[in-house]
Amino acid sequence: MWVLCRGAELSEVLRSVRGMAMVDAGSAQSLGDALESARASLSVAAAAPVWMVGDSRLAELVAEAAEVVARAQAVLLRLVGEADAREALVGQGAPSSAAWLRQRARLAPAEASTYVRTARALRSELAGTRAACADGRVSLAQAAVIARAVAELPAEPSLRAAAEQRLVADAAAYDPVLLSRVGRHLVAVADPDGADGRDGDALARAEERAGRRLELSLTADGEGGAWLRGRLDAEGAAVVRAALDPLSRPLPSAADGPDPRSPARRRAEALVELCRRALSGGGLPDSGGDRPQLVVTVPLRTLAAGVGTATLDDGTVMSATTARRLACDAAVLPAVLGGAGQVLDVGRSRRLFTGPLRRALVLRDRGCAFPGCDRPPSWCEAHHLRHWADGGTTSLDNGVLLCAHHHRLVERGDWTVRLATDGVPDFHPPPWIDPARRPLRNHLHPRPG
Repeated sequence: MWVLCRGAELSEVLRSVRGMAMVDAGSAQSLGDALESARASLSVAAAAPVWMVGDSRLAELVAEAAEVVARAQAVLLRLVGEADAREALVGQGAPSSAAWLRQRARLAPAEASTYVRTARALRSELAGTRAACADGRVSLAQAAVIARAVAELPAEPSLRAAAEQRLVADAAAYDPVLLSRVGRHLVAVADPDGADGRDGDALARAEERAGRRLELSLTADGEGGAWLRGRLDAEGAAVVRAALDPLSRPLPSAADGPDPRSPARRRAEALVELCRRALSGGGLPDSGGDRPQLVVTVPLRTLAAGVGTATLDDGTVMSATTARRLACDAAVLPAVLGGAGQVLDVGRSRRLFTGPLRRALVLRDRGCAFPGCDRPPSWCEAHHLRHWADGGTTSLDNGVLLCAHHHRLVERGDWTVRLATDGVPDFHPPPWIDPARRPLRNHLHPRPG
């Protein structure tokens, strides 16, 4: 049944749920009835439309719902504490109370452990925190912070009571992160020598945990790209950051103004560039007896016509346009197949702009030759003006340096690149930019003479 519920009625529903934590549970039946009533009220609240609630009232309802969550956590903490003390959950076959919570309550391991650890502390000592939780003034995460801070204090009842009172009061204004800072300060003031030792031990344990949790995954997103996810320890993150920073710095352009790329995009492009340099530099260990290299397999008709698809070693499918662009790259080997699938060519060395020829291109173009681009030569790829698959030669008068972005742009075919009589590349824009297609040049790079 769908229930129409305005802001005022929804607030009443939330109030009825808040009341469940204040029920005097004289019996298991009364506690069960309170929980059942809370479930029914929450079902009404979950079905209530909120589109008609005004902004200010909506903010109030968010705060009320957060208080309901805190009260519900207090009830669960109370029940977990009692069940853990009796070993009632272990008695049902679970190896621990936390394991039972993971399985039956579908909690994450860390959350389940937090419930058990905090419930034990609230049951044994922290009466003030327990009362604040029941009133919805302290959340589970805040209670865990208070319990952890008090446990690190010297075993002096008056000192611990005062610290708990201070932390419960500060919980009204501070989130768990800020509250933990207050807790650390209290511990440092009460026991400075012990706090220093614990901080050092905690840091060492954190570093050890981080070292065990190194991971990196690269998975296709189904939309022509891939998700890169991972975790590094502090040392590894520092190494990666030091390698990426020089390649991901913003590069303002006199023609385009500030670098339009976001920091995240600059770092992504820097990572690809770093790997590209590692592949072409020959410093990587062999893979199966061969130097690691990206191989793109493409039918000859696809490479020549620019229509169709190509495939990487790992099965990734890419467009013919991307394959043609990659075939210009010295870090990529094209495996060209004939009509019957026979191998016609695997990485002819004469197609690559390497050695003296690459240096000649750098001396002439000084960087990306596209008009208005100031990317340096080390960021650039050599592009065949007439693709080598179409019979184009790998020579100075058939090449131009382009950064990865402008290489992709030119390969789409809208811009035309020709060498002028003075040997400098001219770029002819598409008609929708300039109907006359007047040639443009890059004047940002200094040229000899």
